[in-house]
Amino acid sequence: MQTSYPREKVRVLLLEGVHPSAVRMFRDHGYSQVESVTGALSESELCKMVKDVHLLGIRSKTQLTKKVLESADRLLAVGAFCIGTNQIDLPTATGLGIAVFNSPFSNTRSVAELVIAHCISLLRRVPEKSEAAHKGEWLKSHENCFEVRGKTLGIVGYGHIGSQVSVLAEGMGMQVIFYDVEPKLSLGNAQSVRSLDDLLRKSDIVTLHVPGGAGTKNLLNAARFAKLKKGATLINYSRGDVIDLEALAKAIRSGHILGAAVDVFPYEPKNNKEAFETPLQGLPNVILTPHIGGSTHEAQASIGLDVAGKLVQYLETGTSVGSLSVPPLTLPVQQDTHRILHIHANRPGVLGEINSKLSKLNVNILGQYLQTNDRIGYVVTDMDKRTSSKALEALKKVKHTIRVRNLY
Repeated sequence: MQTSYPREKVRVLLLEGVHPSAVRMFRDHGYSQVESVTGALSESELCKMVKDVHLLGIRSKTQLTKKVLESADRLLAVGAFCIGTNQIDLPTATGLGIAVFNSPFSNTRSVAELVIAHCISLLRRVPEKSEAAHKGEWLKSHENCFEVRGKTLGIVGYGHIGSQVSVLAEGMGMQVIFYDVEPKLSLGNAQSVRSLDDLLRKSDIVTLHVPGGAGTKNLLNAARFAKLKKGATLINYSRGDVIDLEALAKAIRSGHILGAAVDVFPYEPKNNKEAFETPLQGLPNVILTPHIGGSTHEAQASIGLDVAGKLVQYLETGTSVGSLSVPPLTLPVQQDTHRILHIHANRPGVLGEINSKLSKLNVNILGQYLQTNDRIGYVVTDMDKRTSSKALEALKKVKHTIRVRNLY
């Protein structure tokens, strides 16, 4: 399908070393202006880089603030080549009509496998024994070392990753319980519990897989650690601010918690040269990793294809399914039509005004699609080519319009 704006003029900027699979997909679709940058950029650097960029790809470290998004006057869509989007100012993106896509499934297996590996390593106290061996010490002992078979794994957040961990854990002979704020269908023999406190009391290992945000900040704090089964271990592969790390360090030093594996932190270095600090450094039987839960070739290649595919689809057809800002529409490709995309504030009468203006121009509407969220509406109109030459300018004048794009 030939789009109104030539593909060779579309500027794509990919930050933080987005996988080459994404670059290949863009170029296979005819987008030749694809720039890749390794590492994250500061706000001031971003404000300069995003000018005249149509598609922007980031990972978890790049912070898309209100200032950055407002500097990107040509930006149509953002692809978060990861699961989380708390690094993006979604309210601002929504208000500007910028579509934001992520990849909620693609690294699920990679994260789940590493969680299972940590379950075994922590219960066998591998970290401290490995460290001792590197120092020339021989710590051969079975004290506080256990099999995972028969142990109870408590999963907090039974979404894509949590449920996958559940399946793998049962394959290892573990008993699985889980807590989620929403009703979830349990897989295998996993059992839901009524409360987080109930899960903490019953679990030998607790693993966290919850989203970030005000509702989960310091979800596990000193009071919750006191309710955790004595001798339990803790794994966090969700978000950095979900755990009070000072309280966790204190619980480990006291012996109440026998070990922890943490992959995400409240503050993470922007690149591999910046120093990293956490209260958990130097503690026994603690595994610290630099946000690598999804850092496998398989996961990153899959994420690259998934997010790039969504961006291409949005640019070429207007389909917005999977967007966290623009309301979701699945759109068919129409031949011999003009397709105009209209994003507007969600106010009464906008659709009526759109159709009134088109009617005054004697435009023959061949198809029309509408979806809204609490803030904006998204209308896609397919028109007869013979009658739609003035439609674009007319729709720009509709009250509450945020942006209008002539797709083809």
